[in-house]
Amino acid sequence: MDKDNRKRLIESVLGPDDGCRTPEKRVSVLHQPDFDYMHWDVERTCRYLRETGLGQWEDTFRAQKITGIGLRYLKDANLEKIGIKCLGDRMQILHSLRKLWLIETEPNKVFNDPIHGHVELHPVLIKIIDTPQFQRLRYLKQLGGTYFVFPGASHNRFEHSLGVGYLAGQLVQALNERQPELLISRRDILCVQIAGLCHDLGHGPFSHMFDNMFIPKARPGLSPRWKHETGSLGMFDYLVEDNKLKPVLEEFGLVLPQDLDFIKEQIAGPLTTPEGEEWPYKGRPAEKSFLYEIVANKKNGIDVDKWDYFARDCYHLGIQNNFDYRRYLKFARVCEWDGQKHICTRDKEVGNLYDMFHTRNCLHRRAYQHKVSNIIETMITEAFLKADPHIQIEGSGGKLFTLSTAIDDMVAYTKVTDHVFEQILHSSSPELAEARQILHKITCRQLYKCLGETKPDKAMPVTKDNIQSWEADLARSIPQSGTLDVSLQPEDFIVDVISMDYGMKEKNPINNVRFYCKKDLSKAIQIRKNQVSKLLPEHFAEQLIRVYCKKTDDKSIDAAKKHFVQWCMDRNFSKPRDGDIIAPELTPLKASWCNNNEGEESDEGGSKETNRAPMNGRKQLFK
Repeated sequence: MDKDNRKRLIESVLGPDDGCRTPEKRVSVLHQPDFDYMHWDVERTCRYLRETGLGQWEDTFRAQKITGIGLRYLKDANLEKIGIKCLGDRMQILHSLRKLWLIETEPNKVFNDPIHGHVELHPVLIKIIDTPQFQRLRYLKQLGGTYFVFPGASHNRFEHSLGVGYLAGQLVQALNERQPELLISRRDILCVQIAGLCHDLGHGPFSHMFDNMFIPKARPGLSPRWKHETGSLGMFDYLVEDNKLKPVLEEFGLVLPQDLDFIKEQIAGPLTTPEGEEWPYKGRPAEKSFLYEIVANKKNGIDVDKWDYFARDCYHLGIQNNFDYRRYLKFARVCEWDGQKHICTRDKEVGNLYDMFHTRNCLHRRAYQHKVSNIIETMITEAFLKADPHIQIEGSGGKLFTLSTAIDDMVAYTKVTDHVFEQILHSSSPELAEARQILHKITCRQLYKCLGETKPDKAMPVTKDNIQSWEADLARSIPQSGTLDVSLQPEDFIVDVISMDYGMKEKNPINNVRFYCKKDLSKAIQIRKNQVSKLLPEHFAEQLIRVYCKKTDDKSIDAAKKHFVQWCMDRNFSKPRDGDIIAPELTPLKASWCNNNEGEESDEGGSKETNRAPMNGRKQLFK
């Protein structure tokens, strides 16, 4: 080999800047994944026997110095020759070893995804995808009512789930290749991919509208509150049973029921909380705690689910995505903190993570909580509530369920998709007349009108009674400038309270992220906000209050807007952005609204109180 070729070979392993360094610490770069049994030594081969319940033959294999490369050549006669006399034992060993290369004998299926490019998925994932329960996701809009506002947002939960399954595999395999000492097994990788693929199986019509708006109103006494993750667990169990997938999963090397528990724990958290035990999971031990941070990260919210919907939703909405998950993959490592292993990233990436959560906030403000899409989902919810008692869905045993009770039976719930909108809209049943009329208004764009948006000084509790009280107050808030020749009732108003945050309510999620430095890859550190920048947000949550009016004639809307401004004044909420336009005779009556820099400090650094000038003072200044 000539000098130039030898140099290129060294650089391909060590990198161009490491030519003078000793390679011992970086030998893990060459380590093959755990399921590449061809590179196993004797001890790793014996450990596989223990993991698969064949530990009684560990000493026999060790005495014969059988390594991974010899496993493929083992025959029944070989096993008998080394002392395994019982035929049943020999058959069990050969069956277990066959699972090692089964993963290689079946080709992956390739999907051409607009976000991630050509995506390869393992055959066991294809078995799950090709089921009615998973195919149902084709008929659930990813962004629900947002599609009525953003014409490109027509993508569904199906393609998002494929993307999350793919990214889950990318992250866990990146960790495995970078840190072979983590002992990530082939079972771990498959389970993480399956969890990513199946995490959204439980979504209902129009996605989050169903579990956040419809179910709480249709079944207010349901305790604990039903969430789509609950539905995902039930649908996953039904998918496995209905399609007889347990033998298939075992054929691919999964151990049941342990691995099924592990998959479901990744989706929804601990299935049970054992008393007196610190580690709440039973699918995997505490040594593999980091695996629970890949699909749905309960610690800080950085997970592959967000990575996919950031990229996919921005693509379809026409909004710029400022977060690149590929860069995060390059720097992800597992470090120990407080006795547990967590996924960490480089210290220099802290700014990018703040950008990630800022992107999340922007998506909520610009799309997910768009005032028009929100009121459309409110109207769809009203229609579903009126139609609920009259919709009959056949479930298990021929039993009939309504739209709201279908979540109790997965056979019935499998049939519930976005098509219920058209089912009601095109029905001729007199019982569905009211619901049909509401949906007809949506299709003709005869929507309830948004009167404006305001904010309370402090977060307020949001209950059904509070909302009803506010709607009654809005009807009573007669403007101080004089009465209006319009009668408005509490039922004419809709109050929508929206919580905007970085994913952890008032907390800064970055405080729960751990980082590492270039000089010490194994030590986890914490980086506080004041170590990053003074330009980062001071608060990480706020409430927005939007008010809508069901009456849509111009006279009623003008009067309702003045009721809304007066209501904001009475409750000491912030001035609506267009308050000076919709009620110019009212806004000067509230002193705190007369300062253009309400709630801010002046350029000279004075307080908001000392810089607040009366209205007549401002007039004299510009004479």
